[in-house]
Amino acid sequence: MDNIVEIKNVYKSYSKKEVISNMNLNIPKGKIVGLLGPNGSGKSTLIKLINGLLQPNSGDVLIDGIKPSIETKRIVSYLPERTYLNDWMKVSDILNFFNDFYDDFNMDKAMDMVKSLNININEKLKTMSKGTKEKVQLILVMSRHAKLYILDEPIGGVDPAARTYILKTIITNYCEDSTLLIATHLISEIENICDDVIFISNGNIILQGNVDEIREEKGKSIDALFREEFKC
Repeated sequence: MDNIVEIKNVYKSYSKKEVISNMNLNIPKGKIVGLLGPNGSGKSTLIKLINGLLQPNSGDVLIDGIKPSIETKRIVSYLPERTYLNDWMKVSDILNFFNDFYDDFNMDKAMDMVKSLNININEKLKTMSKGTKEKVQLILVMSRHAKLYILDEPIGGVDPAARTYILKTIITNYCEDSTLLIATHLISEIENICDDVIFISNGNIILQGNVDEIREEKGKSIDALFREEFKC
């Protein structure tokens, strides 16, 4: 199978509000893919469907040919937009917890990232800034040997000076035979690391393809196309 994610005629609504509209989407293996759209476009809902945190009203979501389940959680490493860790825990506690819980967790890789990102392993999360907490979550996600990494706004909570460093950490530590799906509205920051991009608006895919081919065809950067499409 060439696709790590298959979305087949997926429809999702909250009460009567349509969020994902009969979507069809394939995400290939071994690619860095940008999932791009403004706030409220459906990015986070789509990501939650892929992770099995939400169920579609209709249609099918497949991860490596399997519906989201305990089986797919073994091959997906997910960074949510919001911090989910317990504030009372030390970084060392969290690292040990993940090391015990996930068979594919690489403690040596985690410690290398802790050092490079200047994280104090003895510090409790409750004393950390929002940006530092997000770095800790990033370390946990990127220390796994997953088939699919899903990062929801991984650079949204850090200052501009730290974004390049965060992206370098991501690229250096993900497994190159895996797929990396990055959802963001900060297009200029990730454009140069993506193989493919997906534009999403109001729950619909409005553009998908190879970054270089889209640039050549449109004669514009992905960032310029995004700003033109979404008037931002």
